[in-house]
This record gives sequence, structure tokens and C-alpha cells, in this order.
Amino acid sequence: MRRTLRRAVGLVIIGAVLPMVAAVRAATPSRIVSTSPSITETLFALGLGDRVVGVSEYCRFPPMVLKLPKVGTFLKPDAELIAGLRPDLVFVHELSSGIDRRLAALRIPFVVVDRGTLASVFSAILQIAQAAGEPARGESLVADIERRLQQVRRGAVDAGRPRALFIIGRSPGTLTDLVAVGPGSYINDLIEIAGGRNVLAIQGQPEYPSISMETVLRLDPEVIVDTVDMGETEAERRLRQPINERLWSAYPTLTAVKHRRVHAATTDALVVPGPRVVDAAEWVASLLRARTAR
Repeated sequence: MRRTLRRAVGLVIIGAVLPMVAAVRAATPSRIVSTSPSITETLFALGLGDRVVGVSEYCRFPPMVLKLPKVGTFLKPDAELIAGLRPDLVFVHELSSGIDRRLAALRIPFVVVDRGTLASVFSAILQIAQAAGEPARGESLVADIERRLQQVRRGAVDAGRPRALFIIGRSPGTLTDLVAVGPGSYINDLIEIAGGRNVLAIQGQPEYPSISMETVLRLDPEVIVDTVDMGETEAERRLRQPINERLWSAYPTLTAVKHRRVHAATTDALVVPGPRVVDAAEWVASLLRARTAR
């Protein structure tokens, strides 16, 4: 824990404006901008939502962030919009399209935090809490998430570890151009916590491999979760679910199809590696146990 916190402190980056580093670390920032959904959710989970003055266009949780000013997308945050909000701290990810250089040029303090894996959920929480001057809140939140994930693991013991395939990409309305969850990915970790075995957790596979239906038939998973083409609202998802599940009925020899364990479903928590990781793990566990209606 202490090693992670020391690393978090080391990630406070203010470009070449070195005198500002001390100011950032000494002060408690009161005007914070987030450039990604996972950062935003972390700030609110830490109880720092009242300090957030701007978020990315794709930040949707908790609901109150919908009313906050937007500063561009995760891939293209707008440095000028950020500057207009007069922040004393901005949180970014390494993939944020050179935003670090633009913020440094504008002399706006920023911190780069980890992203994309289960481990980075914990390290990002500690980094954000440390930079915001609330390290104890970070340690408490991490401990709570770890405890709740352990409960999910214990609850999954009786699930029989079904062989699962998660589809996260395909051409809408077809089962072509499939993209699935492979080893080393955030969703792969969730599958394991929830009591499943990812059929594509094979050494040498990329984190999100492109696969064919021939590969699906060869692997013959016991559970298939298709998260694609589900819409943005719950009403849209209820409408799309039976349509997307029927796509798979064209392959009746698949074990998942025969036993009604194909689930066309998604949840926002699944695609935002952040404090709602427990919600995502519980959701995956429920699908690994469930059967679909005929």
C-alpha cells in the first residue's frame, strides 16, 4: 500500500513547470476537472464530488455529473475548455491525446493516473486521493472494494466455473467481425472473480482478440455474453435483448444456445474500470448462473 502511494505521489506531473509541483502537493485542490468516466466515478466515490467543476462528455455516473460543464471526450479533451473552468487540478490518463503537453503550456496543474486493468482501479483510487489531499479516503475505499470483491468470489464457489465467452464487438445485426475478451484484460479479471473461466484466456492471445464464428463453434462456450448493439437506455436494452439473442439461435449446436445461456446484455459499470467494479463483478456472476427465457 505505501509503495503504491509513493508511486502515486511520483505521478504528479506539471510538465516542465517544476516550482508548481510543491504548490499542488501542499494545497488541497478545490476546483478539479476530470477527463474520463472512471476518474469522475472515483472522485465521487471518494466523496470529492463537490470539488468537481468539469467532466468529459461521456461521464454519466453518478447522475449529477450530467449537469456539470463538459471538457471534450476522453480521447480529445479540450485544454481551452478546461482552462476556462479555472481548475487547480486536472486528472488525465496517459492516452489522453497529448493533453498533458497542452495543460503544461497553459500552466494548469495535472496528474496522470493509471487505467484499464483491475489493478489500475486500485492504484488510480490511491493516486487520485493522494493528489486531492485525502489519502485516507483512498485507502478506505480500496479496502472496502477488496472486501466486497472477496465476497463475490466466495459467493461464486458453487457456480461450477462455467466456460464463458464475452463478445464486446461485432457488426450490428450479424455475428461477423467478432471482438471478444481475452487474457489480461479488466473483463477477464471480472469473469474469474465471478466464478467463470474465459474460453479465450489462452497464453499468447491479445487482450481483446478478433475471432470468427468458426472459433466460437470450436471453443463451444457454456455461457455467451453479447454486450454489443444494446442501446444507451434501459428501455432500448430491453428492446434489443431478444433481437440480439436470436442471432445466436442460428447455431443450435452451441452448448450455450442449447442450454439457454446466451445473454444479450450490458451495464455501464462493465465498461468503466472504477469503483463500481463490484457492481460489474456481481452482474457478471448473475449472468454466469442464469438461463434465458425461451
